[in-house]
Amino acid sequence: MLDRAGTETQSIEIPDKLVPVFTGKARYRGAYGGRGSAKTRTFAKMSAVFAVKLAQAGKSGIILCGREFMNSLDESSMAEIKAAISSEPWLADRFDIGEKYIRTKDKLIEYKFQGLRTNIDSIKSKSQIHILWVDEAEPVSDTAWQKITPTVREHGSEIWVTWNPERKNSATHIRFRRDKTDDMKIVEMNFNDNPWFPEVLELERQSDMLKRPEQYAHVWGGDFKTVVEGAYYSAQLNKAKEDGRIGFVPVDPLMTIRAVWDIGGTGAKADATAIWMVQYIGLEVRVLDYYEAVGQPLSTHVQWLRDNGYEKALCVLPHDGSTNDKVHSVSFESALESAGFEVKVIPNQGTGAAMQRVTATRLLFPAFWFNKETTEPGRDALAWYHEKKPADGRDIGLGPEHDWASHGSDAFGLIAIDHGAHETTTVKLPAFKRRSVL
Repeated sequence: MLDRAGTETQSIEIPDKLVPVFTGKARYRGAYGGRGSAKTRTFAKMSAVFAVKLAQAGKSGIILCGREFMNSLDESSMAEIKAAISSEPWLADRFDIGEKYIRTKDKLIEYKFQGLRTNIDSIKSKSQIHILWVDEAEPVSDTAWQKITPTVREHGSEIWVTWNPERKNSATHIRFRRDKTDDMKIVEMNFNDNPWFPEVLELERQSDMLKRPEQYAHVWGGDFKTVVEGAYYSAQLNKAKEDGRIGFVPVDPLMTIRAVWDIGGTGAKADATAIWMVQYIGLEVRVLDYYEAVGQPLSTHVQWLRDNGYEKALCVLPHDGSTNDKVHSVSFESALESAGFEVKVIPNQGTGAAMQRVTATRLLFPAFWFNKETTEPGRDALAWYHEKKPADGRDIGLGPEHDWASHGSDAFGLIAIDHGAHETTTVKLPAFKRRSVL
């Protein structure tokens, strides 16, 4: 039973687990989890309930529904909201619904739909946003959250978030789960929390359990995505886990430690800098540690190496490591040498370098042993690294997708290239002059 205004009340059914989310006051309300949980439909329905309450209180303004990627209304939450309103006759009586609009019949509250990736600045100009609901919020960046949160500034305004988790380091996970605050009412919702879970989805769920067990926990259980379908190294990572090659990996103090880099830049929009710490011990490649940072200067990366005992590491750089910075006329190679590191620059591999690294890495993968705790973020990147696909889904060999996973994966691929050069290098002994014996 929901108190709507005055003495009038209406009954509405929602999953039990979401009742506390919509009870009382909150700045943030949300739900995350797997498929079939009814979270999206419930939030759509409750947005309409709140719209009616706002209108009956005499308030005017908008409910803004956003998604990271939205090029048209067909990609928005509009259809879900229309269906939710139609499912409750008392709600349907209070809305005027057209092909491209939804608003209360008194025209006080209207829905707007916006894509966040390309329209973030236009959202900042909108006024009287009572509720911002971001659906499919997993890929929303931290920059976007920082920009849109202050735009929802009406007294009593709220931000709602629904998403299917994919990565532990996503901005949405960090903001609404890892760093959850007292003004957030956010719960996990999965198929078993949906009292109306349909039979057709139950058949799909059982099929996935049998045929796609590696994806089941993510799709239906709300777990993080550990391996992307079609990822370059999915089979290799699974084999490494089965073989027990992901665990404790000791450092050999007598052997060279290599710091293998992918070079990023400075500034908020720069690519990440990634570093893998490895040793070549006989037939093994011991992967000791992983580091990644966005927008930080070289001094920050150097300090991490020193703080973690890698001050004597051999720094292996991609070919652009010898290129001078346009502002300071200093290359990564020369800067690292000035900092006391020995440096090796891998030559430019030319056309198709990315796929050369992928091929070399797949061949070398049986030799990799991963230190479990310190390499987990890097292994997450490897599990995600996949082929770029065109919009029509054709497989036409576009090469790797350039996203958050590509920096760590590019650096990892450089290990295989460096290892190949290391294995084929001929050791040159010093020449000695013949001495005459008197």
